Amino acid sequence: MIDISVLETAPVWTTTSPTQALREAVDLAVEVERLGYLRFWVAEHHNAPFIASCAPPVLVAHIAARTSRLRVGSGGVMLPNHPPLVVAEQFGTLEALNPGRIDLGVGRSPGTDSATARELRRVSAPPGAESFREQVRRLLGYFDDPAEGGIAAVPAAGNRPGCWLLGSSVATAVFAGELGLPFAFGHHVRPENAVSALRAYRESFRPSPARPHPRAIVAASVLVADTDAEAERLSRPIEVILHKSLAGTRDAPNLTPDAAARYIVPERERAAVRERMAGHLIGGPGTVGRRVGELLAATGADELMAMTVAHGLEHRVRSYELLAKAVAALPG
Repeated sequence: MIDISVLETAPVWTTTSPTQALREAVDLAVEVERLGYLRFWVAEHHNAPFIASCAPPVLVAHIAARTSRLRVGSGGVMLPNHPPLVVAEQFGTLEALNPGRIDLGVGRSPGTDSATARELRRVSAPPGAESFREQVRRLLGYFDDPAEGGIAAVPAAGNRPGCWLLGSSVATAVFAGELGLPFAFGHHVRPENAVSALRAYRESFRPSPARPHPRAIVAASVLVADTDAEAERLSRPIEVILHKSLAGTRDAPNLTPDAAARYIVPERERAAVRERMAGHLIGGPGTVGRRVGELLAATGADELMAMTVAHGLEHRVRSYELLAKAVAALPG
């Protein structure tokens, strides 16, 4: 049976606070562990009033302490925001304290706006491909070679977490394959690249001591409810999120479904929003189960990672419960 996992952003709503969003993220991890999910990754975003997940190592530590089996990690650490030494120390520490349960997913997206990126003193700005490749190699070196450059990330030696490369492009997929790393593709970011990127990853894969065979995650936006109609109602905030993102005006907490239903997308912009919505897997169990099966068949992914943005913790838990059942019902 295909493995299923969760990508969490700790969404903030007009009816909640960042504090509540973080506490709900932890509660959600406890629930999906009960439902049999494999891993739970938290994202890195900055200066985003609609997302509370900005410090993955801190949130990972808290979730790991509240769970016992679930693999917990970053999806991801935006490596150009941080010195590789610090990341190695943080995740080496997490792995030392939670052996066999920590994942370190790294990406090169800013995770924020340009002004905040400058405040973060990004190690490479903009994150050019070659500079990012060097950062990844240095990061892995702290886990694999304690004498790398004469500087030791002390907790990292002997405490390598599961290291993943994240991306939504063919180029990043090829880089992951060349390094012999597992790869997580962001279908929720660039669904049109999914098939070509995962094919390129498998074709470029070179076995490594940590990963003799390729392994790929496809991370998708998923929302399941008891019926298609209820899922459509719960997904109305996503339409607003997409419209505001396209317009560059996403600067406030997410709207509730009722408030989103009153939000008017201008006629000239509706086609672009509908096009973006088409990449989201939304519906009742039958509808989403069919679409998940099609996505996995097309990409050849080994694992589905679902990101569910829905107002109310109970709706998110229900979505993950229904998704687990729908995936379990997929043919062999």
